[in-house]
Amino acid sequence: MFSINQIRYGLTVAALILLTGFIRSNTSRKVVADRRGSTVSYTMNHAIHTWDAVSHDVNCAMNYNDQTKHIDNVAVSIKIASFDSGNGNRDSHGMEVMEGLKYPNVTFVSQSIETGADGKLTIKGTLTFHGVAKPVVIQATEKATKEQLRVEGGFDVSLTAYDVERPSFLGVKTDDNVKMTFVILFPLS
Repeated sequence: MFSINQIRYGLTVAALILLTGFIRSNTSRKVVADRRGSTVSYTMNHAIHTWDAVSHDVNCAMNYNDQTKHIDNVAVSIKIASFDSGNGNRDSHGMEVMEGLKYPNVTFVSQSIETGADGKLTIKGTLTFHGVAKPVVIQATEKATKEQLRVEGGFDVSLTAYDVERPSFLGVKTDDNVKMTFVILFPLS
């Protein structure tokens, strides 16, 4: 018997695969990210301390254009529960604040990707977090070898913009902006 979270997770992954499959052009191919080497992290600040949490459970797929050697589009899904700050109590409180059982995944789907000089990418798309979908612009860089494409970058997320109550400790709330960073590895061969 599957739990509701397993079903939601399966549906999210299926939607990512379907989405990337329908948007492909004739010269592009779907490539799924290497989950062993890909990470998404966040950094939160509080008056007393700053901490990082990392997820190694990154579900990501792209359509890669073999003629232009560029990414046509990308979709990402990450389980809230997969982020690990090294402190179980803090992670449990984070799950509670972000309502991780009600909204178990954070997703991003690109609408456009502009490739500039020196592997600079400007990725525009929709970030869905805590049940709220908003447009975002992500700055990233790509580095390719014959075997692998490495995409890394970051962006800020406002907790209040996504209707998330800022966590507090000793009556003091964390900063509203959370710094997100990522390293996604795609096998090309």
